[in-house]
Amino acid sequence: MTAAALGAGHAAPAGAAGHVPARPGAVAGGDDVETPQGEPAPLHGPVGEPVKTGTPVVVHATTRKAILARAKKWISAKVPYSMYAFWADGYRQDCSGFVSMAWNLPRNEWTGSLARYAVRTTKARLQPGDILLYHNPANPLKGSHVVLFGGWSDHRHTRYIAYEQAPPRTRRKVTPYAYWSHSSRYVPYRYKGVTRGLAVAKGAPAAAPQSRPAPAPAPLPAPGYPGSAMFGPGAENEYVTRVRERLVAKGYGHLGPAGPGPGWSAADRGAVEAFQRAQGWRGGAADGHPGPETWRRLFA
Repeated sequence: MTAAALGAGHAAPAGAAGHVPARPGAVAGGDDVETPQGEPAPLHGPVGEPVKTGTPVVVHATTRKAILARAKKWISAKVPYSMYAFWADGYRQDCSGFVSMAWNLPRNEWTGSLARYAVRTTKARLQPGDILLYHNPANPLKGSHVVLFGGWSDHRHTRYIAYEQAPPRTRRKVTPYAYWSHSSRYVPYRYKGVTRGLAVAKGAPAAAPQSRPAPAPAPLPAPGYPGSAMFGPGAENEYVTRVRERLVAKGYGHLGPAGPGPGWSAADRGAVEAFQRAQGWRGGAADGHPGPETWRRLFA
């Protein structure tokens, strides 16, 4: 592989083909795996040759749904772990190559450069498609790893769905926050390209243009209710996630979607309808729509 510098003074360690993370005191029941990774490199074609990319570098606009869809393709294909091999789409088959692929980056990055394509966020603001990144700058050969956040798996936010490239192949696994080991060292990041626009820059990607915030909804009878437009076919937002979490807490999670996420589905409608019927609904038949009264009872 040919290492490609992302910016002045930010090159991969000389002579280091990959790294082996230190895993002292691994969590019982966890996966104490080694995830060495390669250095920054261009995408590779079907015959294994580097694909030439010109400048300026484009930060591709994408959605959270698209990020997870790309990650699931590797899971379905059972892509084997390797810090040397490149999959048919041109991305390196290690942890950082996997995130580079899911984010649709113009080349393969490593844990020391992924953050330059992202903005730092917090645990409370994590959403599907974000990453949890641990890069050890003092010794990059020890501990560095990165996983894709797929959504919370419990309402207390102590466990989440992690999409990651780890031996022996790509996997989707319920994982304790932030990770099995070195938990305090993992930092949440959000890809700059999660927007409707594109950002073009020479060298490192520039921050994507920010869309104007939507106006605040008018006050409604139920405190905190965001309005009916936030629910229904095609809706994808944090309020869908919040309703799903409350359904789990109320004992209706088994009727909802198989995994967490911000996208409204027919399974969500069915779970809400079951909750409404159990409440002895008055003033109309249960319709599976989170109206103000449903919102009030869910969050009571």
